[in-house]
Amino acid sequence: MAAPNTLERYLADSIRTDLDDKMVFLGGPRQVGKTTLALTLLGAVGRRHPGYLNWDDPQVRPVLQRGEFPAGQKLVVLDEIHKFPRWRNLVKGLFDTEGDRVSILVTGSARLDHYRKGGDSLQGRYHHYRLHPLTLGELGVDSPDAMERLLKFGGFPEPFLAGNVRVWRRWQRERLSRVVYEDLRDLENVREVALVELLVDALPDRVGSPLSVRSLREDLEVAHETVARWLEILENLYVCFRIPPFGSPRIRAVKKENKLYLWDWSQTPEGGARFENLVACHLLKYCHRREDTEGHRMELRFVRDTDGREVDFVVMENNQPLFAVECKTGEQSPSKAIRYFRARTAIPDFYQVHLGERDYLSNGTRVLPFSTFCRDLGLP
Repeated sequence: MAAPNTLERYLADSIRTDLDDKMVFLGGPRQVGKTTLALTLLGAVGRRHPGYLNWDDPQVRPVLQRGEFPAGQKLVVLDEIHKFPRWRNLVKGLFDTEGDRVSILVTGSARLDHYRKGGDSLQGRYHHYRLHPLTLGELGVDSPDAMERLLKFGGFPEPFLAGNVRVWRRWQRERLSRVVYEDLRDLENVREVALVELLVDALPDRVGSPLSVRSLREDLEVAHETVARWLEILENLYVCFRIPPFGSPRIRAVKKENKLYLWDWSQTPEGGARFENLVACHLLKYCHRREDTEGHRMELRFVRDTDGREVDFVVMENNQPLFAVECKTGEQSPSKAIRYFRARTAIPDFYQVHLGERDYLSNGTRVLPFSTFCRDLGLP
């Protein structure tokens, strides 16, 4: 397994190509490695590089406001520029006046990604990428300790690299504190920050199960609409994500229930739920990469009927199911739900992934180690 600090991230080549004709916006969770990737593209080993312009630097801010770039730079990275209220007009002006001679990479927090979606004066001038945590595809699926380490410390570079429980615990607490008390304040006008923190603490125990907003509302003693809004905010902050159900005419599929997962799966209780969360993040990364680099419309869903039969994940491409994945920690025979949904849906391929070593076919379903699944399907 190559060390992550020497390993070029999976989006680097695609970003280089796109920078030839447009700006690139790079979003993703806090501390996922956006700035490190940007500095790698600059060929820099530290943040003191003339092409790296951070809005928080008091010497950089007036230069950007004048619409100037450092001379002789082929690539300029604009970091934290979303903190300027009129950042979109500023970036548009820089691209229109300097874009012929300088490539522009904009990195930022959830605020950048959130405001990118509405009233976009930059339409047609950029490509957008979402950087995900480290996964088996980046670390090397044949590494004997990659899976164990990912399950224990998650995929964010700092705790994964440290490989130390004390570092992991402190990093996790400090990151969530900054997300709730800094990023939340920047993104939304939320007064009940302490209650949002309680909501964050309640989410790990709900991973992988149908999410009941009503139950959360009762626990927090707030309105249903308030919890729904807070969950949407936490999704914008890359704390969690929800996946909707997949429907089919021949099954009585649930229609309104969503399942919730965390971007940092190491927050999830150990065991089957954490493994399922890890698989969810790998599959979401696969979907986002194909969307961001190839333009396909990708979705991650699950299939569940009103009788409780369920398969954990269905990957969709352009509204058509590509394959379904069931997660089991042990080398078990395919679940009965797979056989049921195979006969009643248009899902072409079913996989059951596990943490063991056996790889075999059973009634058309492939049962295989998750590392083999990642390698065979080319998951990043």
